[in-house]
Amino acid sequence: MSDTPAERRARAVPWLVACAFFMENLDATAITTSLPQMAASFGTRPEHLSIGLSAYLVALAAFIPASGWLADRYGPRRVFAAAIGVFTFASVLCALAPSLAAFTAARVLQGMGGALMVPVGRLVVLRNTPKEHLVRAIATVTWPGLAAPIIGPALGGFITATWSWHWIFLVNVPLAAALLVAAWWIIPSAGAAPRPFDLPGFAGSGAACTLLMVGVELPGHGQWMAAGLTLLAGAALLWWSARHFRRVAAPLLDLRPLAIRTFAVTVRGGSLARIAIGSAPFLVPLMLQLAFGLPGTTAGMLLLALFAGNLAMKPRTSWAMRRFGLRNVLVGNGMLLAVGFWLCALLRVDTPLPAVAAVLFFCGASRSMQFTALNTIAFANVPPPQMSGASTLFSVLAQVNAGLGIAAGALLLKVAELAGWGHEPAAFRFALGAMGLVALAGVVDSLRLPADAGAQVVGR
Repeated sequence: MSDTPAERRARAVPWLVACAFFMENLDATAITTSLPQMAASFGTRPEHLSIGLSAYLVALAAFIPASGWLADRYGPRRVFAAAIGVFTFASVLCALAPSLAAFTAARVLQGMGGALMVPVGRLVVLRNTPKEHLVRAIATVTWPGLAAPIIGPALGGFITATWSWHWIFLVNVPLAAALLVAAWWIIPSAGAAPRPFDLPGFAGSGAACTLLMVGVELPGHGQWMAAGLTLLAGAALLWWSARHFRRVAAPLLDLRPLAIRTFAVTVRGGSLARIAIGSAPFLVPLMLQLAFGLPGTTAGMLLLALFAGNLAMKPRTSWAMRRFGLRNVLVGNGMLLAVGFWLCALLRVDTPLPAVAAVLFFCGASRSMQFTALNTIAFANVPPPQMSGASTLFSVLAQVNAGLGIAAGALLLKVAELAGWGHEPAAFRFALGAMGLVALAGVVDSLRLPADAGAQVVGR
């Protein structure tokens, strides 16, 4: 019996979301090897470009909470297609930006589009995927998206050396055009029953995320007093927002999944792991270019090893989770993640390039395993009525963590600069060593999980 057109479209949704994930990651990884050239174009220091990277993630974190409501109110097809349009328009503005301030503003707009693109697509996948097929659906969404990090750094270095960094953002235009046509055909049009929009919750949580991210970013620019006040204001708003979400009848963010043990692990220890993981694409390219003196094209080729490790580990992740269990994978691989950062910290200017590539491959493999295990266990025990809220909350945390990773990397480099290391290898040894400790701290929370945590979704 042949499949109906509706069934074929349903199976195509994860692949469409994966392609959107590809486009989003292509920007994020392609510019990592172009930061020195972009800084020279804007007349600033390379580490100051972290604000342009973080601004995108701040906008993602601030606007993702509204993605679920918009998809329910206007339908996922319209929201997904509009998000692609906004993302593409902002990409063109990034390419045309004459200054760091203009570039940062364009990245904010780009983040608004991204906030309504991949999260809405992921929500459609989660709502229409049975528990027993959840691992396969998550893998489908994730695997093709990792192709962008594999080619991104090398492509960014090549584009910058051959033409200019501006063309990195213009690559999105043809990709987005194809995605827009596919989205209008594949994504379902009907949303869920609309609910009242929680404007106070949206404003409070968005402002809290923004203040916290900016507060971590400011020390990198030497503004320590402003950073302290901003962080205090952000923490106060975060406390108010959490209190508001627990008391209002129709909250923008559903905090009930936090009571589920397996989901809570991805919030506490998982956040530390994602912060460490998020710092690597910022710190490693800068170390290779500023401390080791490698050209952008060479640094990009070396970073292929990091992201090749990501992709090479993906087919083995499902087997490892079935064989050893999610708890043991999170604990054991979490330790390997920390070791990877410390190995990077031990690299020297005269380290042979094949040895550098081997270390980066190991880091990429452990990074990939931890990322997938956290994504899988997050939704293992979430009941269907709470899936939308859990997906939105998880997306917000993931983007905040990634932004904090970049900002924390810039902060650690600023501390190293105050210690007199500047852009010497010692500065990056300090930053990468500290991130290894952050990754190791994330393991503690997983130790408290039961041995059979998430067994039903990995087939144990």
